[in-house]
Amino acid sequence: MRAIRITVIVAVILGALFVGADRLAVYFAEDRAAEKIRSSQNLSGTPSVSIKGFPFLTQVANSTLDEVEVKLDGVTANAGDRSIRVTGFDAKLQGVKINSSFTSAVADKATGTAHISYADLTRATGDPNVTVGYGGTDKAGKSQVKVTGKISLMGQTIERSVLSTVTVTGGDTIRVRADEIPAEGFPGVEQLIRQKIDFDRKIDGLPKGITLDKVVTTQDGVDITLTGSKVNLAG
Repeated sequence: MRAIRITVIVAVILGALFVGADRLAVYFAEDRAAEKIRSSQNLSGTPSVSIKGFPFLTQVANSTLDEVEVKLDGVTANAGDRSIRVTGFDAKLQGVKINSSFTSAVADKATGTAHISYADLTRATGDPNVTVGYGGTDKAGKSQVKVTGKISLMGQTIERSVLSTVTVTGGDTIRVRADEIPAEGFPGVEQLIRQKIDFDRKIDGLPKGITLDKVVTTQDGVDITLTGSKVNLAG
């Protein structure tokens, strides 16, 4: 009986040591991965990386991590010839192929979300006479924003606020299109206003392999659903 007790105690101690070593390895790997993502993606801030699953060392031995979560707040992405601030970037990556030094990481599949505030979306228009705000949804359930544009015509300032539908096109572009512009006043005003408030903004500063799936408007901004395959995080 004494021998059995000693064996059980030794097994418990060894198990605890293994768990401790496994957790230390995870923390080290998360720090290395976060720094590599920051440098490879030219990010201004360092993301939070969380490696899921246990034991971690077994996953490393197989060169594949079951699931990795990456969070980043306040990444600046390119939007054509302008930049746009994306907040609340949160991605879950599955089947992440790695090498022993974590200098390469490619995920088989990715899902996630990101957020753009109306203030940041307004700045992305590049026009001080255009503002973007919450517009709710139309009868068909499509997300809308309220876009206000000002133009100067024949010595007068003309302002129009319209509801515009916001969608994702091509997997990388946010499109804003006015549903209808009241045809009042001077001839040609509708076209001039539309030139200001209809716009596309291509988002191409996110990790390679991530695409924009759909967009939903909220009271404080635009929520974007992200998807991806063969996402290169640290290559």
